[in-house]
Amino acid sequence: MPMKKTSRFVSRLTRETLALVLAGGSGTRLKDMTKWRSKPAVPFGGKFRIIDFPLSNCINSGIRRIAVLTQYKAHSLIRHIQQGWSFQRVELGEFVELLPAQQRTGKGWYAGTADAVYQNLDIIRSHRPEYVLILAGDHVYQMDYGPMLAYHVEREADMTIGCFEVDLETAKSFGVMHVDPSWRVTGFKEKSLTPEHIPGRPDIALASMGIYVFNTEFLFDQLIRDSDDSDSAHDFGKDIIPHCIDRYRVYAYPFRDPESGSQAYWRDVGTVDAYWAANMELIGVTPELNLYNREWPIWTYQEQLPPAKFVFDDDDRRGMAVDSMVSGGCIISGAVLRHSLLFSNVVINAHSVVTDSVILPNVTVGQNCSIHKAVIDKGCKIPDGTVIGKDPVEDAKRFHVTENGVVLVVPEMLGQELHHVR
Repeated sequence: MPMKKTSRFVSRLTRETLALVLAGGSGTRLKDMTKWRSKPAVPFGGKFRIIDFPLSNCINSGIRRIAVLTQYKAHSLIRHIQQGWSFQRVELGEFVELLPAQQRTGKGWYAGTADAVYQNLDIIRSHRPEYVLILAGDHVYQMDYGPMLAYHVEREADMTIGCFEVDLETAKSFGVMHVDPSWRVTGFKEKSLTPEHIPGRPDIALASMGIYVFNTEFLFDQLIRDSDDSDSAHDFGKDIIPHCIDRYRVYAYPFRDPESGSQAYWRDVGTVDAYWAANMELIGVTPELNLYNREWPIWTYQEQLPPAKFVFDDDDRRGMAVDSMVSGGCIISGAVLRHSLLFSNVVINAHSVVTDSVILPNVTVGQNCSIHKAVIDKGCKIPDGTVIGKDPVEDAKRFHVTENGVVLVVPEMLGQELHHVR
């Protein structure tokens, strides 16, 4: 008999849950954007970092015990969490704890997502959670995890997998589940060229979001068993899920908008094209991802900055922005900004035109520049007269140009070495 989803019931579940955010990925598909930072640390949306979204989802869902597992080039990520996520009340049992790869079991670095959790079993045990919520730290979405926990308990599941609906072509890039009419998982394939569709919907497949709810003792048993398997890749998608499907109660949880019942917003911003497009979506009149929702705020570290400023109003030198988002500390000095997103402390100088672009923090654009459909990484100093995004052949000689024509520019491509390695 299903349990009634009262707010008290859900809040009890969230209090008894420990969230583990897997944030060690290198994000190689983002090319030079992850040369000196991990993917979860990549800035997004004008003032946030990607990891702020799953962390904010936890806080807003009432899950206040969170551990972040880091590995690849984690310095900026660790610093960001220390600066922006230390507001939890430890004396009330709240925390955002950092768990860097530290060879705790003598096995070496994290070999896979399951191994990352396995190497921290003693720490997880010390927190004594009833449920463990495992999250990817590199996706952008707003989700209340409380209903998913209630769904897991109501179905007496051993494991529940968060999922979203995609077309069959898109599904080839994800782990895809096959379910019966009760949403119990009966099959799972990683990045199959022939993904199975949802029953009754031949054009739609069910893709994994990399979100898992486990009963704690069940998780321990599976991780210990997997660790002893020399043939395993020690990964949730490749090993844990396929092993559990035929043996235990594994359910899929469809991630839908609670009001409309339609597919909710979720983005894997793992390529330069996807990253650019997701930021561009935010500029729209009514974007799917509502950063202005006061009932579901996105928390982050926020540098104290002055307001954005637009200066000069001459016919040939007017500081203006149209259909754009501009963060604090920016100065648009006699330049034109159209359909673009500026992170903090960006300066665009006179007679320059920036269109359809994402400009990360602390960038300076010189005079008489033309920048179109570009991602300019943090700290770049664009010389006077630079043209980007007009000639793909010329751009490719200096920068990275994607299949969809987005130009990625990082300081090293401009001969500006921000990171000195000797």
